Amino acid sequence: MESRHRWLPLTTATNFIHASVAAFLGALVIGWKLHYYKIVQNEHYGYPDEWFPSVSATIGDRYPGRNVFQVLIALTCPSRLFLHIFWYILTVRAAPKRAKALFWIGFLRTCTCGGWVYVTSGDDHDIHDIMMIMYMVLTVPYMTLLVQLCDKSPFTHNVKELVLNKNRRKWVSFLFFGSIVPMIYFFLNHKVHKIAGAYTQYAFFEWALIIFDVLFDSLAMVEFKALDLAVLPGKPDER
Repeated sequence: MESRHRWLPLTTATNFIHASVAAFLGALVIGWKLHYYKIVQNEHYGYPDEWFPSVSATIGDRYPGRNVFQVLIALTCPSRLFLHIFWYILTVRAAPKRAKALFWIGFLRTCTCGGWVYVTSGDDHDIHDIMMIMYMVLTVPYMTLLVQLCDKSPFTHNVKELVLNKNRRKWVSFLFFGSIVPMIYFFLNHKVHKIAGAYTQYAFFEWALIIFDVLFDSLAMVEFKALDLAVLPGKPDER
């Protein structure tokens, strides 16, 4: 008997979004309540010059926020990997080479995400920064390929909806990449010029990257409506 599971792709996307939001927001709330003055403090200034924590300080510097974040972000890993698998299924017929490239870039991007999440700036600042830079570099071809392929699925019954969602992906990717330049600018103001308050401004753009990153992947809920998984019985044994 055939068993269909249309809910699985959509559930994968929603689970990824919920776990990601819960991880970052949970760490921010816990850090704000328990260690506010410590997580806004940096090597040059503290409160009131700096009053909003960076992502790195929020997720990696203090117990129990760090531990809650790491547990919740681990729950996103299966969903994130399934996202890559489902995207491969949706796009491999239309563009096999780009579909394979998207899958492997997404897989490597997931691995580098684990690098900056589980090796915090307090553990090893260089490794943390290298993994984060690699993650951002891989995000360029990841978002570019996904924007190119997101309306190429042969399974869709609503082409207009896919085209509209492609435009949403373009805008979110523009916002993501557009946030990088001011983020670097304010980081240099903090690190090189030692300007008071610059790290808080840097933190806003760092958090913006997280929001746009999760928002970009959340748009898969539209494309995955066309994906209907089925479990089919195997051929009977002819022996």
